[in-house]
Amino acid sequence: MDDHISRLIKENQCSFYVFDIGELKRRIAYLRNSLPQYVELCYAVKANPFISKEIENDVQRFEICSPGEADICKALDIDSNKMVISGIYKTPSVIEQMVADDSFKGIFTIESLRQYELLLGLAEKYNRRLEVLPRLTNDSQFGMDESDIEMIVSQRQSRKALEVVGVQYFSGTQKTSLKKYRRELEHLTAFLDRLREEYSFIARELEYGTGFPVSYFEGDKTDEKELLAGFSEILDELPQKPRIILEIGRSIAASCGRYYTHAVDIKQNKGQSYVLTDGGMHHIVYFGQYMAMKKPFVSVVGKNSTCDDKQWTVCGSLCSMNDILVKQISLPDMEVGDVLCFENAGAYCMTEGISLLLSRDLPAVYLVRENGELYRVRKPFETKALNCPQYEKM
Repeated sequence: MDDHISRLIKENQCSFYVFDIGELKRRIAYLRNSLPQYVELCYAVKANPFISKEIENDVQRFEICSPGEADICKALDIDSNKMVISGIYKTPSVIEQMVADDSFKGIFTIESLRQYELLLGLAEKYNRRLEVLPRLTNDSQFGMDESDIEMIVSQRQSRKALEVVGVQYFSGTQKTSLKKYRRELEHLTAFLDRLREEYSFIARELEYGTGFPVSYFEGDKTDEKELLAGFSEILDELPQKPRIILEIGRSIAASCGRYYTHAVDIKQNKGQSYVLTDGGMHHIVYFGQYMAMKKPFVSVVGKNSTCDDKQWTVCGSLCSMNDILVKQISLPDMEVGDVLCFENAGAYCMTEGISLLLSRDLPAVYLVRENGELYRVRKPFETKALNCPQYEKM
């Protein structure tokens, strides 16, 4: 890996990402070994679409939340049997294309009664029987009330074009409380029990978004081994178990990624030492964009930290006072041309940033496979064309 990084630093004049597929697969293996054997994994493509094909045989399902993600998975030739088409809004024309394609075998979530009617109408129009997962709300704009799901379940005998296979539930990310997991799973179990008792509906599966945490910053104290063991105990205690699929994105992908950005200017203002980089908050985003308030794991490539390190504030290249990557971090003496490496950048970091601000280029993306082979999976991408008016008289 180090040889690849040296090469990429020489070949790239601007920021870039590197995703380590060996680390990615080790991470999935660790999760599997830390969770009960009957648990299956669903990878949320939105966390990092670039690694999706690499783990097709390592997870049981892929969550797709947009037409773009659906097209990406289709281009990667990911088996539609492994897809769950999710998302708070489902574009009707895109969903119709999927339903009209007899070879498409994915499951659809239902986020609203309008989506229910959309899927039902399309299933009847194309003489399909679609498997669906109603999503239970977490008291937000996502999902549906229990009463709406009960209505859907109660109608399943008369509206057989849709086969309700279970329930989906997701309540947030970076969750560290075993008590919260227990409350949620007890609530879900009670709801499934009520569906069985009142409507004779036996759920075949429960897709549960765990929101397992990632340690992004110095001082994060979550004991992941203890958390996963405690979570596994909660699952084992469930009185009845449908097929349990854990929807995980961040926890799978974060550790495999690194983001590299060059120091392009050094200055002092009012006694504060600043490093300006060619990247910024449009390229590297951690959960909640805490980087100006907390210290992520960052180092200077080729330089070791010593007791003589000084305090630096690292800022990006956007003309925004918000573009501060980290404040008052101890780093070796910096020079223009040095390269900073941000760890745990494998999930969301490359997609959640405000990519179009200032029309700067998007960084290149590389994969290093387990056998050491290096691939570029995205060239640096110019965004200026996306912001430049193209006048077309209507």
